[in-house]
Amino acid sequence: MIKLTKRQDEILEIVKRNGPITGKEIAEKLSVSRAALRPDLAILTMSGNLDARPRVGYFFNEKLGVKQQAERYIHQKVADFKAHPIVVEKSTSVYDAIVQLFLEDVGTLYAVDSEGHLAGVVSRKDLLRAAIGNRNLQELPVSVIMTRMPNIITIEPEATLFDAAKKMINYHVDSLPVVKEVDNQENTYLLVGRITKTTITRAYLEIMEEKSD
Repeated sequence: MIKLTKRQDEILEIVKRNGPITGKEIAEKLSVSRAALRPDLAILTMSGNLDARPRVGYFFNEKLGVKQQAERYIHQKVADFKAHPIVVEKSTSVYDAIVQLFLEDVGTLYAVDSEGHLAGVVSRKDLLRAAIGNRNLQELPVSVIMTRMPNIITIEPEATLFDAAKKMINYHVDSLPVVKEVDNQENTYLLVGRITKTTITRAYLEIMEEKSD
């Protein structure tokens, strides 16, 4: 993003309030000559801050402002937005997992092994499929129905919200476990959080709320 000078900021404010406005009118408001203003208008137009139309004048580029705000949010780190993961042991029964799911009001549970490492992911669909199968849900462990490593799609804390959003869309999942690698062991991760589609949506809502303000 180009750092603007004080006069360029003043020009943007004038165009926001009065656009469309001609170069001559902007120069009069700033008490400078059109020639002195020409380099500033060129920079603001080339950078996308302003749009210009012949015989009409200059417009403030609303889309650029939204894009700049969006970029600021989508490049935020997952670590800054992650929520506490809802965890069950992989030996937990499907029945107890269903109860946990509804008590916590979440769509995904994360199963861990005896050392606390991520062992699997259990979604609402997994639990529903097991329930429809008319099995004894109190005796069936979640380890039988969960998605296991290395088929779990994960995200690291230092990844961006944009990275997380792309993974969710590409892999058709509603949430991602936020993990840290354990001693460089392949497919062995410490579970440190979760990031969801709701998280991403909330970030973009903040963009629009700032825009409205």
